[in-house]
Amino acid sequence: MLISIVAAVVILGLLIIVHESGHFLMAKRLGVRVLRFSIGYPPRLFGIRRGETEYVIGATPVGGYVRMLGEEVGEEPKSDELHTFLVEVGRDIAAATVAAKTEPRALASSTLASNAGPSNPEDTVLEELASDQGTIGRPLKLEETLLLNRIRISHSAEEARKSLQANPPEELLEVFRSRAFPNQPLWKRFAIVLAGPAANILFAPILLAIVFMYGVPVLLPVVGQAKAGTPAAQAGLLPGDKILSVNGKTTATWNDFSDAVKSSNGVPLTLEIDRSQTGASSPVIVRVTPQREEQKTIYGSAKEWIIGVTPRGDEITRRFNPASALYRAALATTSMTVQLVVGIASIVSGATPVREALGGPIMIAQMAGREAHQGFASVAMFTVMLSLELGLINLLPVPLLDGGHLAFFVFEGLRGKPLAIRHREIALQVGLFLLVALMAFVIFNDISRIVQG
Repeated sequence: MLISIVAAVVILGLLIIVHESGHFLMAKRLGVRVLRFSIGYPPRLFGIRRGETEYVIGATPVGGYVRMLGEEVGEEPKSDELHTFLVEVGRDIAAATVAAKTEPRALASSTLASNAGPSNPEDTVLEELASDQGTIGRPLKLEETLLLNRIRISHSAEEARKSLQANPPEELLEVFRSRAFPNQPLWKRFAIVLAGPAANILFAPILLAIVFMYGVPVLLPVVGQAKAGTPAAQAGLLPGDKILSVNGKTTATWNDFSDAVKSSNGVPLTLEIDRSQTGASSPVIVRVTPQREEQKTIYGSAKEWIIGVTPRGDEITRRFNPASALYRAALATTSMTVQLVVGIASIVSGATPVREALGGPIMIAQMAGREAHQGFASVAMFTVMLSLELGLINLLPVPLLDGGHLAFFVFEGLRGKPLAIRHREIALQVGLFLLVALMAFVIFNDISRIVQG
């Protein structure tokens, strides 16, 4: 149980970091100020400030967030938003002063408090700089100059913030708008939100390529059983037969053999078989005609060409060079993405029962623990699948998910102006209710599976 919990936390933590890093890096690239990058939700366990951003680890490990300047719902900066911005500007100045090591007192600000106040060491640094008792060690930005000038007038960092907050000059508002998320052009907001799911989707082939280079177990084309009455049994296939080729094409793995049968369109196949386990000194030639039968697939029920054999389970580890690994990873990721999209569509359409298809944190922990016992390749493949699922699910047009925000942006682009704030708030409340209800359902579903065995 402990291994399952640890494996699930590590895997989900990694995927959350990847997801939030997508938002973070795109926001930074497009000039939006990122206030906080948090892995986990409050209460806060640890945090450190680097540059303009505070990096935080929260005690609740099942999520994370990137907090950007400005409220997501709003047109003009509110008073509390300006206060937050001014506090951040002060922290920038204090951090630069510490880096310059110009004042012994400034060094105390390396342990910056989370909230500015009269006794905050940041304010002491700011007031000393405003009275020309220190240097920042770099050119001042416009917003920093405005704040320090106001401190010189009021002789108090706190009073300066209140004054600027109550009567902000247009220059300060312009700087705020240039760095705040809601004031960015529509394409920038769209790109920042899309970057999270995209990071998870792009992470999958990268990790998969590493797995292919590390080595993956593959099934050998060795027959385990030929079911009675099937074309394989009628053709004389025996347990232990190793399929060397199909119609002259080498079959190195069971998948190669399976693909050849499924793509046969019912045309008779010539199998070259190694039957040395029965004493045969040379390959045996067997001809078999596939038949079409109803099979359960990710697309629901569908007719496929089969011959009626199952693998014995013999495995080998195959390793690939970087170029081949990247190529195979791209193909495998595309295939898995198609499977997941079809699977989600079948759930939405009702073709697949919801109780059978959905699992929650308990199921993820169980699966993570099982894969952890199988080794790195199994854990990595499970992580790849979860990363794709996380990316695709976040693209669903559900409020609170990234896809919901993207839907708002599409609506804004078509309409020419954003959805009314009140309507957007209602949509977010509905989205929160749906997500809470879904989480309750999947947890109950997980418990039901355990109880029912």
